[in-house]
Amino acid sequence: MSDINEDGLKKAIEQVKGAVGDKLVSAIKLEYKKADVSKETDVKALVDHVESWGGVDIMFNNAGIMHPKDDGALNTEDSIWDLTQNINVKGVFYGCKHAIASLLANKKKGSIINTGSFVGLMGAATPQIAYTASKGAVLAITRELAVCYAQSGIRVNSLCPGPLNTPLLQAFLDTEEKKTRRTVHLPMGRFGEAIEQAKAAVFLASDDASYVTGQDFLVDGGLTRAYVTGLPPSTGVPAGPENVLFGK
Repeated sequence: MSDINEDGLKKAIEQVKGAVGDKLVSAIKLEYKKADVSKETDVKALVDHVESWGGVDIMFNNAGIMHPKDDGALNTEDSIWDLTQNINVKGVFYGCKHAIASLLANKKKGSIINTGSFVGLMGAATPQIAYTASKGAVLAITRELAVCYAQSGIRVNSLCPGPLNTPLLQAFLDTEEKKTRRTVHLPMGRFGEAIEQAKAAVFLASDDASYVTGQDFLVDGGLTRAYVTGLPPSTGVPAGPENVLFGK
């Protein structure tokens, strides 16, 4: 397990221990290492660390940011754009690159899961151009690697959450207007929970998904299949005789 936030890592390790119980904890090796996924040397060091365990079996590239200053095309600063791409895109690329190298070197089949987003498939209701672009890149990386390494027994899928009830999203949706702009589109009437994504990730990692690769695996509460509800004002109907039935 790895993250740039060491305190967060320690808490996560304790949560895992509490969830699986003492008997299972004693039977498995559970370690953490601090890393910045935007730096290839850090990611390579993570993969190298598990070579003594026999190499990578599963890689879950889940690190990512949605910066509160991420906005539309006119207002997003270069620094926010670059930071987002460095973590969300380069981090996934480096994770895939070194996981694939380990799997091939050890002649193993394996599963790589990259965290995408529903906004990689459709426009976001609130402006977040850097994040949206980064997740589109993740889906493209995933598709290409899945095709390239399918016959090597390496499966690569994108896990695409809908809006989740996490501190990351709540920090971004910092006004009632922003929250309403999201919840109005959710058929299930609520944000998703992290545990629902975790269960999907476990499925993609497991042999139950042995014939699943190259997929944008949506766990979004039906959001991307919903009729989009627009907020006023309307753009109106184009003028012209062909639109007379609908008004002008």
